[in-house]
Parts: sequence; C-alpha cells; structure tokens
Amino acid sequence: MTEFISWYGAIIGLFLAIFLILRGINPVYSLFFGAIIGAFIGGANLVQTISILTTGTQSIMGTVIRVLAAGILAGVMMESGAAETIAQAVVKKLGEKKALLALALATGIITASGVFIPVAVLIVAPIALSVGNKMGISRLALLLALSGGGKAGNIISPNPNTIAVANGFNLSLSDVMIAGFIPALFGLIATVVIASLIKNKGDKVTIEEVVALQKNDAEQKNNNPSLSKAIVAPVTAILLLMINPIGNIFHIEALANLKIDALYVLPVAGIIGMLAMGQHRNIAMYTKSGIEKMTPTVLILVGAGAIAGLIGSSNLATQVINIIDYMGISGYYLSPISGVLMAAATASTSTGVILATGTFGSTITDIGIPAISAAVMMHTGATVIDSLPQGNYFHVTGGSMNMTIKQRMKLIPYEAMVGGTMTLVATIFYQFIM
Repeated sequence: MTEFISWYGAIIGLFLAIFLILRGINPVYSLFFGAIIGAFIGGANLVQTISILTTGTQSIMGTVIRVLAAGILAGVMMESGAAETIAQAVVKKLGEKKALLALALATGIITASGVFIPVAVLIVAPIALSVGNKMGISRLALLLALSGGGKAGNIISPNPNTIAVANGFNLSLSDVMIAGFIPALFGLIATVVIASLIKNKGDKVTIEEVVALQKNDAEQKNNNPSLSKAIVAPVTAILLLMINPIGNIFHIEALANLKIDALYVLPVAGIIGMLAMGQHRNIAMYTKSGIEKMTPTVLILVGAGAIAGLIGSSNLATQVINIIDYMGISGYYLSPISGVLMAAATASTSTGVILATGTFGSTITDIGIPAISAAVMMHTGATVIDSLPQGNYFHVTGGSMNMTIKQRMKLIPYEAMVGGTMTLVATIFYQFIM
C-alpha cells in the first residue's frame, strides 16, 4: 500500500481506538473511529480516508471467510454436547487425584478442537466445581487450571486467533498450529505447577453450588454423544489439516502439493462429525449457533482491517524499523511485545493478534524474521495479559466459577505467568534453536 499519511496520524488513530475500547465503547466503532480520525490527522482528505478504510477492510476478507467457515465446526462441537463428553472423559480417565491436570487438559483439548476458549471454560466449569469441592481445591486454582489449559489449547487450535495470525503472515493454518505445540506444552505444564502451588489459596467451592449444578446437569448428560462419536469432528479436522505438512515431512509429493485450506477443512469436519453423531436433522440449529458465535469476531476483524489500512497507508513501519535499529534491539522481540501490548489493550487474544499483525506484521518480516517464527511469538505474546476487565473473557470465566470481580482480578497475575511461559519458550525456541 502506498504511504501518503504521516506516522503520527497512524499512532494517534491506533491509540484513540484503544482508548475508546478501554472506555467501554463498542470495539468495532472504536476501531473505525480511530482509523478515520488518524487518517485526517495524518493528512488524508475525505476521499483518501474512504480509500484507506475500504482497502484495509478488503485486506482481511480472507481471514473473515475462514473464521465464518470455522463456525460450523464450533457450532457442532458446542451444541451437540461433544465438547462436554470429551471433557468428562478426560477428567474420568485421569481421576480426581490428578484433578488440576485433568481440568487443564480437558479445557485445552476442547479449545484445540475449535471451541472458543470462554465457551470451553464454561463447559468444563461445572466439572471443576464438583471436583474442587471433593478435593478441597480453591476456586482460584480451579479457574487457573481452566484458563491456563484453554490458553495452551488456543494457540494450537483452528480458532479465529490462529486463523488471523496465519493469514496475517501468509502461512497455512496447519503450520501455525504445529509450530505452537511446544509452547503450548510448556504452557500446560506451567498451568498445572502454578495451580498446584495455589490450590489452598482463596475460598473453596461449597456443597450448595455443586448440588445446584448436578440438578441442571443430569438432563444434559443423557443427550450427549458417546466419546467415540464426539471426537470424530476434531480428529477429522486435524487429519485433513495435517495432510500437507505430512507430505512435506515425508517428501510425498502428492500430499505436499495437496493444499487443503481451512476454508474447506473446518466445515467438512463439522459436517462429518455431525453425521457421525446422527445429528443431521440439527444442521440448521448447529450452523445458526456457529454463525452467531463467529459474528462478533468477524465484526472486530472488519474494524481491525480499517486500522490496518491506516497503518499500511502511513510510514509508521519505516519509523519503527529506524527506532529498532537506533536502540539496538533485536527485531525478534518486536513480535512477542506487539502481541502482548495489543492483546492487553483490547483484552482479547483474537483482536490483539489482528491489530498486531496489521500494525507490525510487514515491519517484522521486512527485518528478516521468518514468518512462522514471528507468528508463533506474536501469538503466544497475545496470551499474556489478554484477560483484563475491559474484555468479555474476564467476566464470562469469573461468572462460570461464581467469583466476584475482586476474586477474578487476583487470577490475572497467575494467568500472565502461564502466557509468559509460552511466550518465553516460543521466543527462545524460534530465536536460538530454529
């Protein structure tokens, strides 16, 4: 994109959008307003400003259609009860003695299968409350297990955040998911270790809460599919996404050249899973639920595209490179730092990644950092402090464990330790090893 507005206009527009989001204004309108004001301040006229917005929003359409496609898989997993079946199976297999590992792993697997992380936490929360009451584990440790496990699963999932970072760096979704596996593994380990250290910190779950949950849960369990049927959709998605990487690893030319995009894989996996569960009559309900879950993310994508258009029309990227050169800071650190800052500002992993790739993506790759390294470092960075009160995740997860705002606030530093572990591992691994 041609640079014709000044860098300070882009900076002011970006910070204005973030400020409005922090003030509780709808994120989509905040992003659009920031892009418009930033363009005017940067020197664009009325016609040029419209061009900036339309060009920017057009640039993220590839991500948008993939996110919409992912809605079918998400709808099937959530509405059919498949996700809950998987969670129950993991906890039952590992047993109550390994409760924190079981809860973290269950939430991670559900999130990795394509379910939004707040929804995954909501699904596993009733199990966590029941187990926590029996084992005397604090509410704080229980939610850390769910949130930390979800964060680990989220960076290796076909969720909007992974789709966005893959598309932002022109990578395949499967490559980004595979590259995030080692940081995710360390994130899971960190979650269990930290949760174990604080399992007696804070208040405990009461028996009254468990009794109330058991009454509501009994009817739902009878309608859930068996485990063998519940895993069909996520297993199908993983197998299809891995076709191209397997071909490259084993030098099988036919598979290496078969580039099956997530746009095809995720809906097909959802439909196959639905048929396996005998739920073909519910296709309308599942797809409706999926599109409703994806709509807020798509709207934010469009708003973030407007900001990306503003950044791309400015000389901000050039200025950032000059500053990095002057300070002698390795360009590798721009990837995780940008992910941390943007996700913290928007209190969202997805929105943070979208803004970070749109703002710094081209700058990072221009420095010479491999796209896959930049993607993983930025992606993990976006998990560090993305659960702040201005975002939906903070309130949804706190409510799932019957926590007050004050109680939920106490968890943020521990969540940051989990996200920080994944970011540190990703940065070390992709800077010094790969």
